[in-house]
Amino acid sequence: MKALIYDAPETLGYRDADDPICGEGEQFIRVEAAGICGSDMHAYLGHDDRRPAPLILGHEAAGTIMGGGRDGERVTINPLVHCGTCHACKTGRENLCPDRQIISMPPREGAFAQYVTMPDTNLVSVPDHVPISWAALTEPLAVSWHAARLGLEALHPRASRTALVLGGGAIGLGSALTLRAMGLSDITIVEPNVERRAFLTDTCNEHAVERAEGQFGLVVDAVGYAATRATASALAEPGGVVLHIGLGEDTGGLDIRRMTLQEITFIGTYTYTTQDFRATAQAIFDGRLGDMKWTQTRALSDGAAAFSDLRNGLVAVPKIVLDPWANA
Repeated sequence: MKALIYDAPETLGYRDADDPICGEGEQFIRVEAAGICGSDMHAYLGHDDRRPAPLILGHEAAGTIMGGGRDGERVTINPLVHCGTCHACKTGRENLCPDRQIISMPPREGAFAQYVTMPDTNLVSVPDHVPISWAALTEPLAVSWHAARLGLEALHPRASRTALVLGGGAIGLGSALTLRAMGLSDITIVEPNVERRAFLTDTCNEHAVERAEGQFGLVVDAVGYAATRATASALAEPGGVVLHIGLGEDTGGLDIRRMTLQEITFIGTYTYTTQDFRATAQAIFDGRLGDMKWTQTRALSDGAAAFSDLRNGLVAVPKIVLDPWANA
């Protein structure tokens, strides 16, 4: 098969790779859409020790099962594989499984390839009316869905129902979409890139600004740098909630004194539960997350250029989706 392989920082190679081999209880999947995630970009830049080169990246994917009892079924892939037997798994918090694995991290190769194998239980059927590129957005939107759910559960009933989202990429936009689907309407996105900000305003009908003022009941940090954490802890209202999703850098930024004195709740959120993933997929299928036309599709063979464009801030759309079969 053809695959896009991370070879070294800022170096990707498009070449032949061995087809994956199905294990017990797994399905062989023809990948037809795979999104570029911020964590893929961190690996590409050499900032993620969990993803050593050489490695096939990519974990936001959808495609068609080949062979077996589900042959020909269109599916979206939950890339998070859990043990199913630990306390976290038994209590519905599979994302905290101590033995969890995710494709695009050893020992599991990723989905920037023509084929991938996944456990049968990690696959959600996609209705015929849903474009496969939209189905591939289930994974990043599930990250936002999980965070939004936790944030609204923690928000005081009398807190202001306002939300500030820091970062207008797929996770930030997804946070706005999922919060709106869950009942919030007053949502502001902060996005410094002028072209992306215009795209969010003109194409996605979001309230996108260069910087925000005031205070908000719920603040989502979809970036995860010291500067965005400082903004989040400054703009959360007393008794408000900060949701931290982004993993840009490890330390700095939080105003712990203010957060303590003003009883601001901080929630670190990671991926999603199995139920969150399935709920997100259904919301996409039902149209509750709106029109998914905020992506750009490129051939997997052009993946290195796509990463370079993202690296250099040349992409206005929140998400690039790679097609392993275009120009193959």
